[in-house]
Amino acid sequence: MHAPLDSATTARDALDGAITAITAAGCETPRLDAELLLAHVLGVRREALLSDPDLAVAGGTVRAFQDAVRRRSIEREPVAYITGRRAFRRIELSVDPRALIPRPETELLVEVALGLGAGARVLDVGTGSGAVALALKDERHDLHVSAGDLSEPALELAKLNGERLDLDVQWLHADLLTDVGEFDAIVSNPPYIAESERALLAPEIVRHEPAEALFAGPDGLSCIRALLAQLAEQPSVHFLAIEVGAGQAAAVAALTRAAGFDAIRFERDLARIQRVVVAERHR
Repeated sequence: MHAPLDSATTARDALDGAITAITAAGCETPRLDAELLLAHVLGVRREALLSDPDLAVAGGTVRAFQDAVRRRSIEREPVAYITGRRAFRRIELSVDPRALIPRPETELLVEVALGLGAGARVLDVGTGSGAVALALKDERHDLHVSAGDLSEPALELAKLNGERLDLDVQWLHADLLTDVGEFDAIVSNPPYIAESERALLAPEIVRHEPAEALFAGPDGLSCIRALLAQLAEQPSVHFLAIEVGAGQAAAVAALTRAAGFDAIRFERDLARIQRVVVAERHR
């Protein structure tokens, strides 16, 4: 940044220096990252930086912004972990390295589940920060929403989000469907990245997000196979929505059919990738 530590500068100059540093680090969205970080340390909306580029950045705020830019550019820490929050559909979640950062494509899980019948019992498997379960409860108060995760730290984060948002979700410490009871519907964003793809991922992901929520064996399907094997023994579940990786939809659909589901369809994300496998089971 152009200004020495703790001296006053403007939002425009602060952003210019930050964008240069973040660009040099190889981050994909340097301007957006810089604006989000500066808005965070100033306690203003991002739009305020655009409407008032001469907004003062002074004192401790300069130090805080420099530290945030260092974390983003040198350590390649995700912006969401630095700011501690992430928007997801209509809610804002607290996020930290205990759980994956919710992605926009995961909102598809909520969207497809909104069509469930009144009062349906829904379980979010591998809830992480609680994003899917909480967003679904926020938009469908009539649903009985539960959420499980094997990671106790992730579940603690999800519970905190539930308390802050005042949304009634039942939290379960569980390994997939083991001892969780009966449900009508399952939604899940499980780990689905193949171990062989680790080297292809951005530093933000590999260095900072929990590996157990990312990787699932040689082909990325080990967790999904285990989940569908359990679902084959859960006749009460008549609806399934599961997020998958690029190119995995057909293989997951075959596993889903083998588990007794039919009426299978794919939902595409904004990149036109078949991102969510949706299936129903009629008995």
